[in-house]
Amino acid sequence: MTEKVLVFCAHPDDQVIGAGGTLIKYAREGKDIMIVIMSKGEGSHPWLKEEIITEMRQKEIERADKIIGTNTTISLGLKDASFFKDAKETNVSEQIANIIKEFQPNKILTHTAVDPHPDHKTTNKLVTAAFDSLNSEADLYTFDVWNPLNAKGTNHPKLVVDISKTFKKKIHAFKTFKSQKAAIFSLLMPVYFRAIYNGLKNHCKYAEVFYKIR
Repeated sequence: MTEKVLVFCAHPDDQVIGAGGTLIKYAREGKDIMIVIMSKGEGSHPWLKEEIITEMRQKEIERADKIIGTNTTISLGLKDASFFKDAKETNVSEQIANIIKEFQPNKILTHTAVDPHPDHKTTNKLVTAAFDSLNSEADLYTFDVWNPLNAKGTNHPKLVVDISKTFKKKIHAFKTFKSQKAAIFSLLMPVYFRAIYNGLKNHCKYAEVFYKIR
């Protein structure tokens, strides 16, 4: 049976930053990968019409999907910086639970609860609440985006993935999000640093580390 991996992330590039090397590796191994993005990323360019930035970011997602090898990517349409309010109004927790039930993943990856970005924290809360409402047999893991190193203060079991052979592809996928030049500038060095640090800690060139919370 094909192993299934389900990713819940806040914005269109978070899956690449937090788990891109792992997802590329999993795709090469024949795993079925589905990505659920909470927003369309329209808040990144408030001076542009929403439909313009939404179309721009959708094209970036499609280019990144081709590099990663993603089977399915969907957006739940929450508004940037208004996740908590929109989630209540649109019953997103139920949508998340239904996606988990229908896809029946072996692994679920999402943001850590201690990421400093409020949308990332809310995504973690929504996903864990939906997961806890089910009898899913999936393992639920978290990843970092804005923490320079792996989140501190956790004693959860770790999943370490050697991404030495896929790290360059991860960077290539990250750079497809050309609309996010400021984020790329801010995050590129931490992405390198975290991958090298994790690799040194785990006896390989580059690695991504995830924490099992369920």
